[in-house]
Amino acid sequence: MHSDNRITIPIGPQHPSLDEPGRFDITLEGEKVVNAVIGVGYNHRGLEKTCESKTYVQNLYIIERVCGICSHAHGTAFCMAIEQLAGVTIPKRAEYIRAVVAELERLHSHLLWLGVACHEIGFDTMFMYTWRNREKVLDILADLGGNRVNYGVNTIGGVRRDIDADMVETIRKALDALEEETKHYVEIAYTETTLISRLKGVGVLSHEDAIRYGAVGPVARAAGIAHDVRVDEPYGAYKEIPVKVITDTHADVYGRTVVRILEMQESINIIRFCLDNLPDGPLSVRVPRRIPAGETIIRVEAPRGENIHYLRSNGSDIPDRVRVRAPTEANWHGMKHMLEGGYLADVPITIAAIDPCYSCTDRAIVVKSGAKTDCYDWRGLRQYGIDWYKKRGIDVTALKV
Repeated sequence: MHSDNRITIPIGPQHPSLDEPGRFDITLEGEKVVNAVIGVGYNHRGLEKTCESKTYVQNLYIIERVCGICSHAHGTAFCMAIEQLAGVTIPKRAEYIRAVVAELERLHSHLLWLGVACHEIGFDTMFMYTWRNREKVLDILADLGGNRVNYGVNTIGGVRRDIDADMVETIRKALDALEEETKHYVEIAYTETTLISRLKGVGVLSHEDAIRYGAVGPVARAAGIAHDVRVDEPYGAYKEIPVKVITDTHADVYGRTVVRILEMQESINIIRFCLDNLPDGPLSVRVPRRIPAGETIIRVEAPRGENIHYLRSNGSDIPDRVRVRAPTEANWHGMKHMLEGGYLADVPITIAAIDPCYSCTDRAIVVKSGAKTDCYDWRGLRQYGIDWYKKRGIDVTALKV
């Protein structure tokens, strides 16, 4: 669309650079972004509503699939919520194993993100290196839980997988190799002038704006905000584990890159601490099938940032309400601000820099029009879509499928 010397470029919802559907209307003056409209809401899997019709045990498998990269973080938060309402304390060994898997998941997530980010800026050599090392982490997770993505380590009341002496040695050897590779990534981040020039000053979200828009995780820490749930509100084994909060002050894509690379080093340190201090004892305790009535909010630090789970029980074996506030949901709010003032060529890496997960963000469709707010059911949502396209000259009802 053209207007005087401005042009609006639609990106998505189906686009080669987007693994999931998202819509971005980017208005340009020349090459500069003067307005950005962020459109999410194309995925609505109904996970929360599904959880309200199944038992707590069945729901654990659903919650693990809220996000493939933060699978363990969501499972941990959900189990902790149930355990808190049930008034049970899980064994120390289970807490430490949860922490080991959480940090392995963080390594997996950050290596995946680093590869994707480098691919977005044309640094495909780095992309191949990081994804090669990511395989080492996935191999460990597969040995632990039997799966590379949804590991299934958590159970209500503890964990269902143990770490024996052989596994400890396997993890240590993999960490030694990963540590050497991570040192190389740190050196690249601090000395590779092409990488630094490409990422500095891109997608800026200042300290004040990060607070204003409620940013979490590496996005917030890259703006100098030392917020990490593992330290601010320690849970499980993190009450005993020394955790260094990694921050940076660049407040841009470069800062988010540095934070994630340094966090990989910190995750390696945390895993080693857990293996050195792994307590003896059982893996789980019995939790009653029916959970006492009540409600709770649990926060954990997922790879992308603060992950919040709300759970309400009515005293039965089926939850009354489940609500998930994934980290991406918090970081989307500042995206418009990060895009505007930048250049069209910076749009892909700016979006990628929050490590967005569209599926774990979307919950419902609400359309605001002036003072009126409408919440749509499936039939109303379909009709809204048909009418929306008709106004733009496309009659989707005439299309033959």
